[in-house]
Amino acid sequence: MKAKFPHARLVVLMTVALSLGCKKNSGSAPQLSISASRIDFPAQGADSMVSIKCNSQWSIDNPASAWLQLSPSAGTSGTANVKLTSNPNTTGATRSGILVVTATNGQARRITVSQVSSIYPSYNASPLAPDSTGMTSTATQLVNKVTVGWNIGNTLEAPGGETGWGNPQITAAYVNSMKNLGFNAVRLPCAWDFHVDNKATAHIDPNWLNRVHEVVQYCVNNNLYVLLNIHWDGGWLDCTATGPRMDSINAKQKAFWEQIATRMRDFDEHLMFASANEPSPTDAAQMNVLLSYHQSFVDAVRSTGGHNKYRLLVVQAPSNLINNFPVDPTPARMAFEEHDYTPYQFTLMSSDASWGNMFYYWGAGHHSTIEPDRNATWGEEDNLTAYFASMKAKFVDKGIPFLMGEYGAYRRSNPKDLATHNDAVDYWITFNTKQAIAHGLKPFFWDTGGLMDRRTDTVIDARSVNAIFAGTH
Repeated sequence: MKAKFPHARLVVLMTVALSLGCKKNSGSAPQLSISASRIDFPAQGADSMVSIKCNSQWSIDNPASAWLQLSPSAGTSGTANVKLTSNPNTTGATRSGILVVTATNGQARRITVSQVSSIYPSYNASPLAPDSTGMTSTATQLVNKVTVGWNIGNTLEAPGGETGWGNPQITAAYVNSMKNLGFNAVRLPCAWDFHVDNKATAHIDPNWLNRVHEVVQYCVNNNLYVLLNIHWDGGWLDCTATGPRMDSINAKQKAFWEQIATRMRDFDEHLMFASANEPSPTDAAQMNVLLSYHQSFVDAVRSTGGHNKYRLLVVQAPSNLINNFPVDPTPARMAFEEHDYTPYQFTLMSSDASWGNMFYYWGAGHHSTIEPDRNATWGEEDNLTAYFASMKAKFVDKGIPFLMGEYGAYRRSNPKDLATHNDAVDYWITFNTKQAIAHGLKPFFWDTGGLMDRRTDTVIDARSVNAIFAGTH
């Protein structure tokens, strides 16, 4: 039978075909994906790969073309691998940009690129393969080998050089005398920026590096554990956690520690490195800046290889602000350091101030009835015991060793009740030594030449020395 409408079949077939075509197209939704949305390049420049998957043509807008090259920068449907190549950044500041990947199917994606700056040349000229010989102790195991330590203060960190603050040069005989007293660890506060022979390149005078190496050798020869740091050094790091000079500080930290670590790399685990002394962040934002300085320290030391791959590294911060540590590629090789001079008015204050006066008498049984206005009114046993307990809970109990890198109280000649004052100093030293050790904090007494005559290597304040060791029992 003939169709009444001869074109009806054709119309139906066309309608079905169009319907099927629409269903097929509706299943091919616009696609554009990228394998990374952020890439951080090192200062020296590097290559990085990004995979782009798209079902149409695409291209990349590159506002960072002055320092970043792309290959390819455009493509068609399918999957493509794009190579990003950054030039070395010697501008002195971090640079960044946003790459925009745009597809003809209407999709777009962003890739944030960033690169820190290299201000100084790299001093990691001879990295070694990791060497664990003599470096097998974990951080906890190594710190537990420390009984009580001694600071050789006002010497290697003095702005005028080793003798700049009146102390003689450190000798092997002096170090041997310390060992004979019973100390088994030494902290070496050290300046480095004062000994740079080329400010433009942050190059440390090799004679200074050799001298510090010699002093470390004196200590290691006596089987002493050594904590070597960057100590104040004009405040270029400790006093700059506010952030404006963050790039230049990190660059100097990297340059210095590459040089220090390379020169000291031959020592075994008896040598420990500390990145700073008493950095002073006051809030979380500044703490993050300080953590970047510590990260530069960790990265620089580890990059030199050899024994430094496993060396114990120590970071410092106010204990109430630090909640995170730098990322260390070597597990269980990091410790925390803080200092104890509580209450300051008794331990270190040298003259009365508008906000408060010096304390001459501290602790139960050591207050004066002759001069009661000089008795401590805060920071006594309960306060310190609570502090030590909190440090144990926050660090030691969590497997983070704690070095009390400095502590001490010192005698004055002007108290009216001198006998009670001297007893109070003895008591403070013994109490703090004992409580620190009992809570797992390893103490290093701060001395600048007042306890031992460094010219004759003889003890001149036997009471303080005896008070230290009374606290170890």
